[in-house]
Amino acid sequence: MLALQFIREHPDVVRKAAADKGILDAPIDRIIELDEKRRRLIQEVENRQAEQNALNKSIAAAVSGSKAAAVSPPSAEIRQRAGELKREIHKYEEELGKIERELNLLLLEVPNLYHASVPVGADETGNLELRAWGEQPKFDFEVKPHYEVGEKLGILDFERGTKVAGSRFTFVVGEGARLERALIQYMLDAHTKRHGYVEVQPPFLVNGDAMTGTAQLPKFAGDAFRVADRDLWLVPTAEVPLTNMYRDEILEGARLPIKQVGYSPCFRSEAGAAGRDTRGYIRLHQFNKVEMVKFTTPDTSLEELDRLTADAEEVLQELGLHYRVLLMCTGDMGFAQYKKYDLEAWAPGLGRYLEVSSCSSFQDFQARRANIRFRPEPGAKPQFVHTINGSGLALTRVVSCVLEAYQREDGTVTVPEVLRPYMDGLEVISGS
Repeated sequence: MLALQFIREHPDVVRKAAADKGILDAPIDRIIELDEKRRRLIQEVENRQAEQNALNKSIAAAVSGSKAAAVSPPSAEIRQRAGELKREIHKYEEELGKIERELNLLLLEVPNLYHASVPVGADETGNLELRAWGEQPKFDFEVKPHYEVGEKLGILDFERGTKVAGSRFTFVVGEGARLERALIQYMLDAHTKRHGYVEVQPPFLVNGDAMTGTAQLPKFAGDAFRVADRDLWLVPTAEVPLTNMYRDEILEGARLPIKQVGYSPCFRSEAGAAGRDTRGYIRLHQFNKVEMVKFTTPDTSLEELDRLTADAEEVLQELGLHYRVLLMCTGDMGFAQYKKYDLEAWAPGLGRYLEVSSCSSFQDFQARRANIRFRPEPGAKPQFVHTINGSGLALTRVVSCVLEAYQREDGTVTVPEVLRPYMDGLEVISGS
């Protein structure tokens, strides 16, 4: 979240950032109103506490007779005023508590700012293509979408997935399951052995505080799955447990940047995606993802974002998938992001790009919510860390692109060379 002091001192900057992100109901005016009331109440409490302290000293001196000169017992008026002050302070503190609770909730509804390099735009049409790698593959036969390739090979079973769990679930079978497992292992190896991340296996259920810390709650509760009658949520991404691993902790600056990578299944209700990508292995309620997370100092966070993005790009390059990198505009970058790149791989069977990774800087937005700080040096005053994350990569979309880009005329699929050691040397997916 944003600092209350920043909102107080720069309300127009915060309003513009929210409007540019398409968030027109950010409660900035109410926050400023409550903040003014809060500060007035704090002053009232402090004034009465000062008077109360003076009266208490007077009463104590009169009762003990500790001064050199004789002291008269405290008058009834003084005792009455002391009682009034106690009741007034209690009343003001109760009102102050209510205001602070409302303020804390409202602060969670204010979106992050954005970096000066981010283009202002209303939707995906405002995104800026920065670069592309490779070329779109060419075929001398009619290419098929991944779901047709997968169904024909018997490695994707959408019908039985729907029977067992409902729409947007699927079974991945045989060599398809091996392919996805190989991709997960390859990505974890790439990020740990070459890119310097520490592998972490996180919980797949998290509490509401963790979801709030990474800004999934309260705004996006409708996009998540919750365990009935429990404060437990199925992770929408490993970003949530990995980021919250250091919640309410103070890290030593010498440890930064901390670079972590973890695999998890991800669960999303896709509440806002009705009618989109209903067919295929693209937009499911359950999918696998390898996630990279960094904790950095403020002065290195944007550089570390670029490095994290390059780490994700290297995976796509080694898989031989044509992709492009987009700098996301304000209206398409998200509530919590300060700067965001999307990596989109080409799916020739669908004839379009698929997002396979979002790489984002949050500055201290998540760290304030989760109270994650660091000391620049021993004994120094703690500061909030900056957090960064990115998919490294999202498996369903990558599997879809591999099936389409590496399909052969006979319906089989060539295994990308980098994955063959993870599949016992298998060169061709021929199905069951």
